[in-house]
Amino acid sequence: MSSSDIFFGETIGTAVLILLGGGVCAAVSLKRSKAFGAGWVAIAFGWGFAVLTGAYVAQVSGAHLNPAVTVGLAIEGTTKWADVPLYFACQLLGAMIGAVLVWIAYYGHFQAHLTDPEVEPLKDANPGPVHGVFFTSPEIRNAAQNLATEVIATFVLVIAILTQGLTKGVGVSGIGALLTALVVVGIGLSLGGPTGYAINPVRDLGPRIVHALLPLPNKGGSDWTYAWIPVVGPILGGAIAGGVYQVAFA
Repeated sequence: MSSSDIFFGETIGTAVLILLGGGVCAAVSLKRSKAFGAGWVAIAFGWGFAVLTGAYVAQVSGAHLNPAVTVGLAIEGTTKWADVPLYFACQLLGAMIGAVLVWIAYYGHFQAHLTDPEVEPLKDANPGPVHGVFFTSPEIRNAAQNLATEVIATFVLVIAILTQGLTKGVGVSGIGALLTALVVVGIGLSLGGPTGYAINPVRDLGPRIVHALLPLPNKGGSDWTYAWIPVVGPILGGAIAGGVYQVAFA
């Protein structure tokens, strides 16, 4: 696999993933959206379809779209460790691009929502009133529990990918991408409640950086004190999944 395959596949695929995933969060969260208030089930399925679409787009690079998946595949042996930094960089870049595209697509809705008299008093909140469109935060702040939740949820994702046999060839099969998308829906419904299930370091970090930089009125804080958990937790979960696969299934 060439560096250009990795660059274009992971950058564009991750951008599509975040555009659709962040987009469903915006659709459900912003008051003037037609989908406002659609709820958690809509978000879980929206993220599943986002993974499905991003994976199809990124077939040329193996459709990792997630540093935790890349680490798991490197430990499993399919991905070269020398390629890991490029995967990480392209995934982060794609995630930031996707977050900017969500802002553009919902620009007027962000403005209307954040200047609403009921929302404006939350301008000093940390995390801010539209944080869920960009990054995750826990319902109960307990670092050990929050970290454990992200490790467990990401382990489920990566071990499911590894045991599908998707690592044994070039490209991504259609059925494999669909199964992975359904796993993401299942994780969201079953394990997403405590932390918002980042299960992907760049899904959280890239949009969090964009949230901090965008000129959104009354956007509140970007909650940097929590930001390490949705990065470290998924990486640990992916690494453990890769190790378990090597011991139990390789």
